[in-house]
Amino acid sequence: MTSSTDTGRGCSGFRAMPRRQMLQAGVLGALGLSMGDFFRLQAAESSSMSIASGKKIEPRAMSVIQINLPGGFPHHESFDPKPEAPVEYRGSFGVAKTKTGDVLSDNLPKLAGISDMLTVVRSVVGKIPDHGLATYHLHTGYTPSTVIDYPQMGSIVSHELGARSELPCYIAIPGKNSSGGGTGFLPSSYGPFETGGDPATQKKNFQVRDFSLPSNLSITQLHRRRNVRDIVDQRIRSLEANPELLDTMDEFHSSAYSLLTSESAQRAFSFEGESDETFELYGSEVTGDIKGPDNRLHPKGLSERLIIARRLVEAGVRFVTLEYGSWDCHSDVRKTCLDQMRPFDYAISGLVTDLEQRGLLDSTIIWVTSEFGRTPKVNRESGRDHWARCYSMMLAGGGFNRGLVHGASDSTGGEPVRDAVTLENLIATIYHQLGIDANKELVAFGTRPIEIIRDAQVVKQLIS
Repeated sequence: MTSSTDTGRGCSGFRAMPRRQMLQAGVLGALGLSMGDFFRLQAAESSSMSIASGKKIEPRAMSVIQINLPGGFPHHESFDPKPEAPVEYRGSFGVAKTKTGDVLSDNLPKLAGISDMLTVVRSVVGKIPDHGLATYHLHTGYTPSTVIDYPQMGSIVSHELGARSELPCYIAIPGKNSSGGGTGFLPSSYGPFETGGDPATQKKNFQVRDFSLPSNLSITQLHRRRNVRDIVDQRIRSLEANPELLDTMDEFHSSAYSLLTSESAQRAFSFEGESDETFELYGSEVTGDIKGPDNRLHPKGLSERLIIARRLVEAGVRFVTLEYGSWDCHSDVRKTCLDQMRPFDYAISGLVTDLEQRGLLDSTIIWVTSEFGRTPKVNRESGRDHWARCYSMMLAGGGFNRGLVHGASDSTGGEPVRDAVTLENLIATIYHQLGIDANKELVAFGTRPIEIIRDAQVVKQLIS
């Protein structure tokens, strides 16, 4: 099948962005030593990080699933249609009526049908109509600086809240967006665990890269090797080596060994037990209307990524991030939408419905993001260009008000006219729902206090 991110459309700056980095923390040898190094780094580096006090907040949500739509998702063709505007603004699509008396684009009939479980923000205000810079702003809450590198949201969550289970706190499927920054001034151990393997292409054969025992090594052999290491450790202890250091090393290797041999951890990274009905709910076989180079229609793989994301949240992961599509539609915005919108509509509505049925929606924030929106007016190439002054995002669950359409753009979708929401304040609100005070100061470089989000305010109208 073709990748959901393969496209020839879009500006050269977007196409030239580096896509994904190789798996970092999850490369496991026979004893999981590099994973042991991961736990060792996390313990050593976190101890050197001093933290200024912040306000205690009771969490409403335990996890976040962020679905990022790179390239600039067109809000006119999705969450903020303008059916009364001239055709050069409204575009070529109609509308779908929602349960709450509003409308979405007719590209999103499934989401319109569950609008009473969604929160749509039509008045998000960004700062930078540049792919790389805006992506950094989206993931960190800060515009890029030559002086300070700021941490991604997932890294902040990992640092502030820690793991809920034996699985890593922050996971990227299959890898993080390299333009979105890294751990910033936080230790590198708070970066994402990148799966490497991609459920979008591997489907039901999905496997985290190097997260299983080598084919020539059984669990029994692994136990024997661990026993040998224990004997060596005992011999070293008898030589009066530093006992505290040895105890710490034991803890690192024990964590790595536990993750490698844990049935629950292995199961979370698989489709074990998932029914055909679940894959149908997420639209696993749903395609867009545009044929690939082989003259065939292809499923896009978002459904498989989202099912794995849901399984990880069920297993205790706090922050899961993934991407879908390529939305840099400077030419032929209609073709971009016909290619990618229907699988998106099925998969996101399936995730919301599935989490609700499992009793997990109230404790999980679903957050659909993009680095900016698209221009109000369709250009000469039948596309839309970069636009950061007003665009839309969607949320669901995690204590956000259900059935709410917050804010409004003007008659052409170019400027907010009611209840503008800065990206910083939206991020701060998500932090608040997780129990993190976005105004809390972290002490960077040992001496410099830096707010998680500078001068952030919670958007109280968004939360119940």
